[in-house]
Amino acid sequence: MLHFDIFTLFPGMFAGVFTDSILKRAQEAGVMSVALHNIRDYAQGRHRVTDDAPYGGGGGMVMKPEPIIRAVETVLGHPPGWSFAPETPGQEPPAAAAAVALPADAPIILLSPQGRVFTQDVAHELAGHARLALICGRYEGVDERVRTQLVTGEISIGDFVISGGELAAAIVVDAVTRLLPGALGCEMAAFEDSFAAGLLEYPQYTRPAVFRGEGIPDVLVSGDHARVARWRREQALLRTWQRRPDLLRSAPLSDADRTFLAGLAAAST
Repeated sequence: MLHFDIFTLFPGMFAGVFTDSILKRAQEAGVMSVALHNIRDYAQGRHRVTDDAPYGGGGGMVMKPEPIIRAVETVLGHPPGWSFAPETPGQEPPAAAAAVALPADAPIILLSPQGRVFTQDVAHELAGHARLALICGRYEGVDERVRTQLVTGEISIGDFVISGGELAAAIVVDAVTRLLPGALGCEMAAFEDSFAAGLLEYPQYTRPAVFRGEGIPDVLVSGDHARVARWRREQALLRTWQRRPDLLRSAPLSDADRTFLAGLAAAST
């Protein structure tokens, strides 16, 4: 089972994400588990301050290092599933302490626009671990010492701006979970999705056979499984060639694939 520890200032943003559909079923089946940790619970002082103005001036606020590092070190020092319960009478947030030894096999990932771009290959890499810690950045970012003293890697979901790392963390959890054995109803589904084989997915059809005058390709009702498989492969190649030709540079291609693509290139000149 893979366990995710998510560190965030807004745990409520995940309520619907993890309580429906595939992620809900994966948790119920014991395939994966998720624990949400409110960084504010680990901030000390009456007001539980988690951000401050940047040194050197400038607009916006920066997330302070102490609450983040204290939260991650405390949680990863316990077995998966443990969480601090601030509502317990008399329970105070863990005190600040010197750096502690963290599990070497549990990546600590900061969701950040400065990270490596999240791809299916990265999802496969993360799915090989038993525990992952995801830190959701906010505001103008996090104090640099979170990077130098804590995180083992950074991930970006793309070259665009969102309000924080929560949505990015949810995407990572979803993409990684789909790769875990038992997460999907059809075990082959994860390998047939777009990007799983380095290509975009082929067109899909279901009933009715004709909708508003448009039918479906005859090959799909031919009963010839070899023809269907060949058509789907060629359609995936065609769609990738038309929409994301950059993917073809690294996709695993057979001689038949290359011949098909050469024919597309010749027909387009």
